[in-house]
Amino acid sequence: MFPQGRHPAPHQAPGQPFKFTIPESLDRIKEEFQFLQAQYHSLKLECEKLASEKTEMQRHYVMVSVCVCVCVRVCTEIAKRLNTICAQVIPFLSQEVSTVSVREHDGDKSDDNLVVDVSNEDPVSPRGTPLPSPRENGLDKGRLLKKDPCSPASTASSASSSSLKSKEMAMRDKAGTPGLKSSTPTPRGDSTPGPSSTPGIRPSLSKPPSMEIPHPPSLRTPLAVPGPYPGAFGMLPHAAGMNGDLAGAAAYAAGLHNMSPQMSAAAAAAVAAYGRSPMVGFDPHPHMRVPGMPPSLTGIPGGKPAYSFHVAADGQMQPVPFPPDALVGPGIPRHARQINTLNHGEVVCAVTISNPTRHVYTGGKGCVKVWDISHPGNKSPVSQLDCLNRDNYIRSCRLLPDGRTLIVGGEASTLSIWDLATPTPRIKAELTSSAPACYALAISPDSKVCFSCCSDGNIAVWDLHNQTLVRQFQGHTDGASCIDISNDGTKLWTGGLDNTVRSWDLREGRQLQQHDFTSQIFSLGYCPTGEWLAVGMESSNVEVLHVTKPDKYQLHLHESCVLSLQFAYCGKWFVSTGKDNLLNAWRTPYGASIFQSKESSSVLSCDISVDDKYIVTGSGDKKATVYEVIY
Repeated sequence: MFPQGRHPAPHQAPGQPFKFTIPESLDRIKEEFQFLQAQYHSLKLECEKLASEKTEMQRHYVMVSVCVCVCVRVCTEIAKRLNTICAQVIPFLSQEVSTVSVREHDGDKSDDNLVVDVSNEDPVSPRGTPLPSPRENGLDKGRLLKKDPCSPASTASSASSSSLKSKEMAMRDKAGTPGLKSSTPTPRGDSTPGPSSTPGIRPSLSKPPSMEIPHPPSLRTPLAVPGPYPGAFGMLPHAAGMNGDLAGAAAYAAGLHNMSPQMSAAAAAAVAAYGRSPMVGFDPHPHMRVPGMPPSLTGIPGGKPAYSFHVAADGQMQPVPFPPDALVGPGIPRHARQINTLNHGEVVCAVTISNPTRHVYTGGKGCVKVWDISHPGNKSPVSQLDCLNRDNYIRSCRLLPDGRTLIVGGEASTLSIWDLATPTPRIKAELTSSAPACYALAISPDSKVCFSCCSDGNIAVWDLHNQTLVRQFQGHTDGASCIDISNDGTKLWTGGLDNTVRSWDLREGRQLQQHDFTSQIFSLGYCPTGEWLAVGMESSNVEVLHVTKPDKYQLHLHESCVLSLQFAYCGKWFVSTGKDNLLNAWRTPYGASIFQSKESSSVLSCDISVDDKYIVTGSGDKKATVYEVIY
């Protein structure tokens, strides 16, 4: 058989072996290579699909295991309650039977004196159908059997009934009134969420000591949190369960296998009593349940504590019922995987990603290093920008939208403007302010203005064309620690160590709003959709505020200071990082946990690429980590 469009040469005799020319052989080899390459890509896609399905099946297995364990615990509790009720009721039934038997032998009672009081029957209940217990419908059993009031037997029966009732009441009071208990385990604690009863809600904290400038003691220890995040701040206990917490599932499974024989027998008794295993609905969000909440809010009894709460205008907090599309849909990631580690050599307090995604800039002590991540094998920076004194930390670095200019600020009174378009990056200008340090930077969408958060609480406004200070926004009474700007460039949001978040009108040059908190503000991000502002605090909370309405969400998954926060450019999700070594991805605005990553040290900074496909973090173990976002 010949290749398509090729035939034996006219001079070739039939029956002789066919000979290819060199070009034909090359074409044939090229076609075979392309065919094999197509097969390789097909097999690679199939392999990735199978790996994805495996991960999904593992998630479902964990969830099913949790549900099975919860079912067993519910059955056990029901069996215990039934045993308690039976132990209380059987003595009364035995005593009643004995009394009736004695009366029949003594001749005190005859069939002619027993009259059924029809007026006391339930008109809707058919004859012969057992009526609800007196505790449920408020009826008294003694009224169903009525004696002739004049007969001695009636008097004796009435006295006996009264005696039985008094004994029954005493026994029930002593046993904790079993008749009032339902078969559903009673939630422990107050049924109303609040700071004292809801796990994960922290009491208000006193204001931590103000930051020392320009050299806080924490900067001298590499693993401590630099600058306005003093390393002396202690970690707070955090009781809320985490989304996808495999440790919790393992604990439930261990409890199932290690169940005592008594508990196993009780569960079997409950199944026998009901004739089938009690059915428990699948709960897609077991991690948002709070002990002590009503069943309508907690769903499965014994579920994990809630971590996302809606706070109404009047301060009332309720766990958030996540919608069905909380973790699915276009633009919502499934997880993120680490694809590169950039060993900076010093604590990385600032990171930013270029557009298009090729270079990552990491700020540490006295310099910014530039990394080419288009080639994952590169282990060394492509260049180094020496900005501050050798022992002073870079606190923020921002690229102008064109990617040709980088602005760097930190523990110095000057901002450095770098020209990246030249073969070797060089300083184009320096901006000097009266404040000893800059903690955060923001660039206007038109690249004409730079805003810097100063350690004295002021917000400096710089004209980048003329390299001059044109204005200062004054309002924060302590250092301004974080900043973000709206997409249209008309509104600025700043957070400070004075426990406030403020918004500023850039057209009129005045403050618009002020939000007061009980904790220092370390990070914030303004949603690109223009409706929500996320705030990260020293108290470990993340709060998501509506910019025009008086309601918000409060999120509890971090266990210590929330050091950085960044929205995805689509606005549908955002990430936060903390001193607890965590990178958390949240759904906007209600905070369903999309994914989590645990690093080996405090995560001080983060950034998201413009296409929402990459995340970069800077950490206390002297490196930056590049994540690929998987959809």
